[in-house]
Amino acid sequence: MRTKIKQLTAQNIGTTVTIKGWVRSVRNQKSFSFITINDGSTLSGLQIIYQATTPGYEETIKNLTTGASIAVTGTLVKSVGKEQAFELDAQSITIIGLCDPETYPLQKKHHSFEFLRTIAHLRPRTNTIGAVARVRNALSYATHQFFNERGFLYIHTPVITGSDCEGAGQMFNVSTLDINKPARTPAGTIDYAQDFFGRKTFLTVSGQLEGETYACALSDIYTFGPTFRAENSNTSRHLAEFWMIEPEMAFADLNDNMDCAEAYLKHVLRYVLNNCSEDMKFFDDYISKGVIAKIEHVVNAPFQRLTYTEGVKILQSASKKFEYPVSWGTDLQSEHERYLAEEYFKKPVILINYPAHIKAFYMRLNEDQKTVAAMDVLVPSVGEIIGGSQREDRIDLLVKRMEELKLPVEEYAWYLELRKYGSVPHAGFGLGLERLILFATGMENIRDVIPFPRYPKHAEF
Repeated sequence: MRTKIKQLTAQNIGTTVTIKGWVRSVRNQKSFSFITINDGSTLSGLQIIYQATTPGYEETIKNLTTGASIAVTGTLVKSVGKEQAFELDAQSITIIGLCDPETYPLQKKHHSFEFLRTIAHLRPRTNTIGAVARVRNALSYATHQFFNERGFLYIHTPVITGSDCEGAGQMFNVSTLDINKPARTPAGTIDYAQDFFGRKTFLTVSGQLEGETYACALSDIYTFGPTFRAENSNTSRHLAEFWMIEPEMAFADLNDNMDCAEAYLKHVLRYVLNNCSEDMKFFDDYISKGVIAKIEHVVNAPFQRLTYTEGVKILQSASKKFEYPVSWGTDLQSEHERYLAEEYFKKPVILINYPAHIKAFYMRLNEDQKTVAAMDVLVPSVGEIIGGSQREDRIDLLVKRMEELKLPVEEYAWYLELRKYGSVPHAGFGLGLERLILFATGMENIRDVIPFPRYPKHAEF
């Protein structure tokens, strides 16, 4: 029976185990060889001692190269070296898959992240990308744990939608029409009535609108799935395909929303600290010095809460020179958000009550008639990590806002009916999983925290 490296402890010393994994290195001595293998279950590999007197040694060792997959059966023994507590004294080694050492691109040397993106099918075998994958898994698991422990229902919202949640129009069109000769109306425009769904459809940018329908029946729900944005951006913070976590709560206001967002971030980050300690130490040592202390501070410090107006006043009075000027009514840039979280308050910040004209149509209008009950959670080194709001539950004000933005009200009839039949105050937020991973690991480019990054002119693998 196979045992994973992560399952091995000092209590296993003296027992016979079978380990299967990929060779990281081979060092041949006169009478034995040191072999390091890793199976992905943990950052640390396992050192194998392979004695030259073992039957089949010569034939096996000449084919044992970096990248080969092997099965090793042996006795776990206490290590005489200081780098590991135990090692495996091999009784037999079986080569499962050979690896051509002349062409294998992952040699025992430094590889840039740019190069690793060109071999995305092999980069999970590196220490960094393997550690990212384990942290990503932990954050995903902790997300489900957090919401399930609080009575939220996990809802699968559609990937294909006819609604533009953000109203920005940066969506991927989904169509089966012949792109060379699409069906056309008498007026010469593309006739989407002839398309697969009989209308124009897109890949979703958010599951929020559909999530609201279930919150307005089941109280507390959350979605967690892929979303898409056709924004022609090549920055280190944007992807065309990414994963969103979006809770929605009925009978909730902006304060409830802030409480949930703060509790959520603290929970998932605490889970990573407790369950990915080896990977987090790796990130702290080799990727971003101080990232563990940064995460611990977020987990332990109460978030600062203030209004957008108060935040603008702080920024305007700052001695720091910003690239983009700050004035009331403008959307804050990353440099402004990071200044508030990193330099001024030195902890996470929740900004609320933004000007209505820079926020989405579905956010609840405040009594001042100028701001909406929106919130952004800002964290050091990243800036905005969560965006949310109390939703507009008054149908007349919602319709008025949609008309001001020239949105096709008739296409949102089902959404408006939530405000017609038993309307309730409700609130929610969205968090991009990849942004959260960037923050938790200290990685610099969002393309390195998702298995197969999609961005302009790149959709390989």
